[in-house]
Amino acid sequence: MIEGMLTGLSAALSWQGILYVMMGCLVGTFIGMLPGLGPITAIALMIPVTYSIDPSYGMILMAGVYYGAIFGGSTSSILINAPGVAGTVATSFDGYPLARKGQAGKALALAAYASFSGGTLAAVFLMVAAPLLAKVSLSFWSADYFALMVMGLTAIAAFSNRGQFLKAVMMTLLGIMLATVGIDPSSGAERFTFGSSDLLDGISFLLVAMSIFALSEALSGVLRPDHKKAPAPSSKMGDLRLSKEEIKDVVPVIGRSSILGFLIGILPGAGATIASFLAYATERNLARGEKKKQFGQGSLRGLAAPETANNAACTGSFVPLLTLGIPGSGTTAVMLGALIAYGLQPGPLLMHDNPDVFWAVIMSMYVGNVVLLFLNLPMIPYIAKTLALPKPLLTVLILFFSLIGVYLVSFNTFDLYLMVGFAVLSLILRQLNFPMAPLILGFILGGMLESNFRRAMMIADGSIAFLWERPLTLCITLVSLALLLVPLMDFLRGLKRPAPEAELSDNL
Repeated sequence: MIEGMLTGLSAALSWQGILYVMMGCLVGTFIGMLPGLGPITAIALMIPVTYSIDPSYGMILMAGVYYGAIFGGSTSSILINAPGVAGTVATSFDGYPLARKGQAGKALALAAYASFSGGTLAAVFLMVAAPLLAKVSLSFWSADYFALMVMGLTAIAAFSNRGQFLKAVMMTLLGIMLATVGIDPSSGAERFTFGSSDLLDGISFLLVAMSIFALSEALSGVLRPDHKKAPAPSSKMGDLRLSKEEIKDVVPVIGRSSILGFLIGILPGAGATIASFLAYATERNLARGEKKKQFGQGSLRGLAAPETANNAACTGSFVPLLTLGIPGSGTTAVMLGALIAYGLQPGPLLMHDNPDVFWAVIMSMYVGNVVLLFLNLPMIPYIAKTLALPKPLLTVLILFFSLIGVYLVSFNTFDLYLMVGFAVLSLILRQLNFPMAPLILGFILGGMLESNFRRAMMIADGSIAFLWERPLTLCITLVSLALLLVPLMDFLRGLKRPAPEAELSDNL
């Protein structure tokens, strides 16, 4: 192991290794900043470039693109509320409110620090525990994945304000319903397509995310008659430095989210998106008093948790890829194809047959996270200048990137009409105080929830007993039930409290 680590370190610290890490991080960060593009597209474009170079450096380059894209994806989420990468959706919940308050610099700096910390800590975990964690990930069955998806959906309690839990549940169910549109993966039957061939492939995540976040935000700024009630985002960048109190506040969050993100990342099929949502939900449920009320309004904890978790999950997703030959996410599935194209066989023998590739990727993650930090921090003042643009121009740019980003993925004008329809629906639901985050959570997890439920039912011969037959499944199910009972307990405690005299007089 020590010999392999030294081999990987020599490759990662060579001038070629550093050059490819820097190139991957730069390309990934730039692509991550652009709504509509993501790490899968970036790595697919990099595969032909890497054919002519050594496999170790080729994998270093693609790994840099991967976590660079997740790292850079937070920028558009924070500045213009346009999370083009699924793993940065949760970042926009508190990152964008911070930018509206004139603290865009602090939000971008905290995102950089949290991403660096999460990626670095996860790289340590990966180096020490990769073989052991590979066995753990193999112990998860379809029933366990289904229970894990249900636990992710119970995070709706974290995205609802007091008294809005039922609305959050309704939006989650709407998201799951939207995820079922298209062809049934098992039977091949059409579902909810209304005879339209444009809906056979379903509705893309990018379309939904850009509609309910970026496009609806831009349209609300155009249609809102009273600008005094909802001020435009402040053009001030603010201070990049964090106070001692703020550092003490976010350090435990970063530690917890790094562990959670890495553990979620090692599960094949889970990935950075689920990790970021669960980390956000965990921190909001752990917060008390005023700290809890700040979530969704510009909480530093709410920004640090998903940014740490999604980068830790990216690193964790290399565990099943390198040790089992199983892609932990859509992006690592593309990287799996690149490994096979190199003539390498991902799996348990990769560490022994090709230790130079295995350890070069792991050790390059340390270098990559340092490069990302020093690459992004000096750029923050220039990136934040986006907010200094006149509001009409900024609105036009948001509309342009939203529509063009979706169109370039499918080249289908139907998607543009559907996108506008979702944006209008989102505006109406926002006016009725329906939270949007549960909808996107239900949409993201809906497909995985259905497929794992089908497999679990087939294995159990149609019996729902699979939820308690295995200890692991039972434990996850009990955690989900406990998370669902938290809002109910808060509601019952609220009923027992005597109403303030002011509220009584208002009611009279």
